[in-house]
Amino acid sequence: MDVSLKGTEPILCSQIIRQVDQHLIDLLSSLDATEWDLPTIAPQWRVRDVAAHLLDTGLRKLSGGRDNWRVESVNVHSHQEVIALVNRLNHEGVTVYRRLSPPVLTQLMQIVCNQTADFYESLDPFAPAAIGVSWAGEMTSLVWFDNARELTERWHHQEQIRLATNRPGNMMTPLLYHPVLDTFLRGLPHAYRDVTAAANTALLVEISGDCGGQWCLLRSQDSWSFTSDLPTVIASHIIIPQSIAWRLFTKGIGRDSARAKLTIFGDKALAEHVLQLVAIVG
Repeated sequence: MDVSLKGTEPILCSQIIRQVDQHLIDLLSSLDATEWDLPTIAPQWRVRDVAAHLLDTGLRKLSGGRDNWRVESVNVHSHQEVIALVNRLNHEGVTVYRRLSPPVLTQLMQIVCNQTADFYESLDPFAPAAIGVSWAGEMTSLVWFDNARELTERWHHQEQIRLATNRPGNMMTPLLYHPVLDTFLRGLPHAYRDVTAAANTALLVEISGDCGGQWCLLRSQDSWSFTSDLPTVIASHIIIPQSIAWRLFTKGIGRDSARAKLTIFGDKALAEHVLQLVAIVG
């Protein structure tokens, strides 16, 4: 595990999305008919529904992001409005694309994945993105953060399929999984926005395992932010196993179940607020 503190540098991962999506195509191509109907940890979604969702979001990224195509006027002014919109769009997309046969869906996924990868790689990572990463408290974001968010979507939904079908594969590697964790944890300052503490209070969040790392939140007079230098005094240190970290931040494991697997030193209440971080919309 790299011991340098994370959270302060851009996550440049557009080329990794192509690799994650190729693993997805290989995975879907290997499933038999019964596996497409297995339940996943995503409530009310079977494997075919998760695959349909990934196809739908890829098509929407190409249509709206690349082609700037709009068929309805959408105005959102809060995270709750974003959630309502995303839930509606997700439901509509899954309802349509879950009807496709596995070969048709997989073949379409191959086309969409190739084109979205080309699109992500063509963008200036430091230009403004079309939409913000709302779960991190941003209504406007830079492209690198939006791309990193897309990586987490592609990675964690694929992992849901792997978990449901008992196909561990090779997704949990430092190359593919660490940037996912780094992106999830960029939501920590927003998750802690209402947590009060004395100035210079430090919280160290550690994801254990070779894909993990350490992120340190430091309290200023009125907000929390990441620091690249480890403070002398750490008020609270929480260690989360990498095996459950992705599930914790995507509502894929109950908080009580997750809490039993954590290791905490120092201020327990301060550390356990990490459990409130949800790095998905919906």
